[in-house]
Amino acid sequence: MARVHLVHSKENEASKLLERLRAAGHQVTYREKADSSTLRDLRISPPDAVLVDLSRLPSYGREFAIALRNSKATRHVPLVFSDGDPAKVEAIRQQLPDATYTTSADVLRGLKQAIAHPPAAPAVPPAMMDRYASRTAAQKLGIREGSNVALVDAPRDYSKVLGEMPAGVTLEEDGGRDCAVTLWFVHDGDDYRSALPRMKGAAARGKFWVLWRKQKGRAISAVNETLIRENALDVGLVDYKICSVDATWSALLFAAAQL
Repeated sequence: MARVHLVHSKENEASKLLERLRAAGHQVTYREKADSSTLRDLRISPPDAVLVDLSRLPSYGREFAIALRNSKATRHVPLVFSDGDPAKVEAIRQQLPDATYTTSADVLRGLKQAIAHPPAAPAVPPAMMDRYASRTAAQKLGIREGSNVALVDAPRDYSKVLGEMPAGVTLEEDGGRDCAVTLWFVHDGDDYRSALPRMKGAAARGKFWVLWRKQKGRAISAVNETLIRENALDVGLVDYKICSVDATWSALLFAAAQL
């Protein structure tokens, strides 16, 4: 039948869907950690369709699909979205109107239709970094009026990095526990790995951002996006948003993986 790649953030639920797809004759690939290496492999060998389950972490599946559309190698691969909250699905439909939207009960027919009618002129939404380029750091990081923000290992010039904050925002320089947003500035890979088991609880309490310095010119830092993401995945976190905070710092937003 067809080669299908499945994007699903909950492995035990994905296994049931995988069985259905394979029983229908499809050759299916799946990785619980759908990361940059997954995108690279799909660019090298594009599948006949990508099926994205939206029942868990819909923003994660949306950004993965947009990343596929932003690559010429995977731009024409049919996208099929299954399930999800209606309001969130509609928001995705506005960005990717030529994708196929279906339910888990009807997913086989949705796949068949999508593969038979691939998009001739695929919609290409801007990548997340570009969509949010004009926003303030507070807007990118989801810091709202009256929020308590925990700062962990913040540089001395953090006020310059973050810029003007909304009214009533409190910045806790000692990394307060009861904060709506946690900003963890990472400077060293070994320190990051050793502190992750202690820090990951912040993802259950609110927005948990991990920030690292961008690489400039030919300088290669030991701390980069791959190191941040892969070590977080190893302790049960999953990233679902990325942003450029300023000219120096990038950030990934993590949630606790659902078991």
